[in-house]
Amino acid sequence: MANHKSSLKRIRQEEKRRLHNRYYAKTMRNTVKKLRATTDKAEAVAMYPGVQKMLDKLAKTNIIHKNKAANLKSKLAAYISKLA
Repeated sequence: MANHKSSLKRIRQEEKRRLHNRYYAKTMRNTVKKLRATTDKAEAVAMYPGVQKMLDKLAKTNIIHKNKAANLKSKLAAYISKLA
């Protein structure tokens, strides 16, 4: 167990941050799954800007890597363009 006040505070902060990051990462995964499950092109096109915005924000705050965000956006855009 940590002995210093500062290290105890750091542990509290890290736990809070970890839970925050897990929540947003999980929310992002669910949103991407929901978009991929969509078969209607109009609905997918309407959802895409929100998903794109979420991915950019998470990459900006280092919750996900910027290349992962770019990769997901690219794959989702390709998926939407293939929808009939």
